[in-house]
Amino acid sequence: MFNNLKNLICISDEVILAKKQNTPIVALESTIITHGMPFPENYQTAIEAEALIRKTKSVPATIAVIKGQIKVGLSKNEINLLSRNKTVQKLSTNNLSIGITQSLTGSTTVAATLFLAELAKISVFATGGIGGVHRGSETDFDISTDLKQLSSSSCNVVCAGPKAILDIPKTVELIETFGIPLITYQNTNVPAFWSQDSRVKSPIVAETVDEIVQSYLIRKKLGLKAAQLICNPIPIEHEINAKTIEPIIEKSINMASKLRIKGKDLTPYLLSQVLQITQGKSLLANKALLFNNIDLATKIANTLSKF
Repeated sequence: MFNNLKNLICISDEVILAKKQNTPIVALESTIITHGMPFPENYQTAIEAEALIRKTKSVPATIAVIKGQIKVGLSKNEINLLSRNKTVQKLSTNNLSIGITQSLTGSTTVAATLFLAELAKISVFATGGIGGVHRGSETDFDISTDLKQLSSSSCNVVCAGPKAILDIPKTVELIETFGIPLITYQNTNVPAFWSQDSRVKSPIVAETVDEIVQSYLIRKKLGLKAAQLICNPIPIEHEINAKTIEPIIEKSINMASKLRIKGKDLTPYLLSQVLQITQGKSLLANKALLFNNIDLATKIANTLSKF
């Protein structure tokens, strides 16, 4: 398959070697570098995230598009380029091909990263939070492509739940409609990104990594295509509880509405507003939940590599 894609996709030597040696691999998205955090925190976080994966004797595969070429596994120079360049495109599955056609440099969203991770036969992907059904979607139908891709790419996606700026009950309902197994790790309720508890009961709860891995292996045998969405609550010592964050989110959404900010620009705007209003606390929480997700993802990848 990759012979047909060799002009489009470049897999790093480190990832190729890991595949040959059956070393666990964890995919990482790149939008968190370009649209999730300001410089230099974005660069430092990306480098630290990769270092955490390597500490577990696993291999990181950060995914992006560099000058029209898909990259699975980035160099430090490429991460630095993404973190500093304010004109980097945000590429999802709908504009990925035109980005390649136009030789653009772009970061990959959850949807695009998930698609490319499966293409590269990487079965574990760690991210911060997923997109979903936006508040007010009953009038503007603003629903993230992440959910559609989760329904069609077989992978283990570890996140801290849907982003708290979303309509989480509707997001969970649509996830179930798409046949995506939403598995909350060691928690009764679905987490809400910065908060441990969204007050929405989780459809499935897993107490152990082995349960998650066995479920994934059975799904593969059955030919079920949707990803396993593993929601991993932020550690309680780093959370911003719902009572504190909810008024801030509502204020940010109202500001976005007044400025008519919509579509792909909405989430980065809301996250930047929350960062400003919380005086940086949301950034600290972002990093904590990402590293916590990486910890769980490496455990899943290590366990999977034994089968």
